[in-house]
Amino acid sequence: MKIATYNINGIKARIQSLTNWLKQAKPDIVLLQEIKSVDENFPREFFENMGYQVETHGQKGFNGVAILSKLPLEDIVRGLPGDTSDTQARWIEATVIGNKAVRVCGLYLPNGNPVPGPKYDYKLEWLRRLKKRAEELIKSEEIALMAGDYNIIPQPEDAAKPHEWIADALHLPQSRAAYREIINLGFTDAFRSKHTGPGHYSFWDYQAGSWQRNIGIRIDHFLLTATCADLLIDVGIDSCVRGDEKPSDHVPVWLQLDA
Repeated sequence: MKIATYNINGIKARIQSLTNWLKQAKPDIVLLQEIKSVDENFPREFFENMGYQVETHGQKGFNGVAILSKLPLEDIVRGLPGDTSDTQARWIEATVIGNKAVRVCGLYLPNGNPVPGPKYDYKLEWLRRLKKRAEELIKSEEIALMAGDYNIIPQPEDAAKPHEWIADALHLPQSRAAYREIINLGFTDAFRSKHTGPGHYSFWDYQAGSWQRNIGIRIDHFLLTATCADLLIDVGIDSCVRGDEKPSDHVPVWLQLDA
């Protein structure tokens, strides 16, 4: 089972780039972030014609998450539990029915800038709710993963120039501590379980030739429960996609499970 996470930065603007990658990479499941589309305007039929079941949790012009799956999906939940007043579309989860059932949770964690301010307060509160859902997944002992754009640089080696991020919401001590608290519940950072050291990035800004100079950061993560980590075969970053015409500023991160 090949599962990918991809912040597409606007489904309508990147549909050709996404299509090209889907045909080449052939993932079974894709967790999309920043679709920037309401549900009824998402190009559902386009992807259904490629063999994918499509589930969305959209929002006009901002945010929005989706699941594309070539395998059956059950028990779909839209919205991170814990705050009924939260109208931002940042969470979707479902059970993928393969040889083994896998609970997949797609997320788009708030950026949090500028700091200090209400946007950072919202980020930390969202992380507290995420931790609660993570605790539930651990207690369930099911095969599960949480993947997406976390907007968190976990360690200095996850940035080409970590000193430039010291005061940024993506790398503040409070952000990294909240992320570690979730990991410490019993999750595995899939990418770091297979790859160590610097130079591995999933995001390059559009400004200042960041892609050409490889000035990137790693903020798109897979966190796996223990039962899911036991099935991990491989994980990678398709960084070459960033060089396509009209790319997203993120690239797909994928893993292969024996499921």
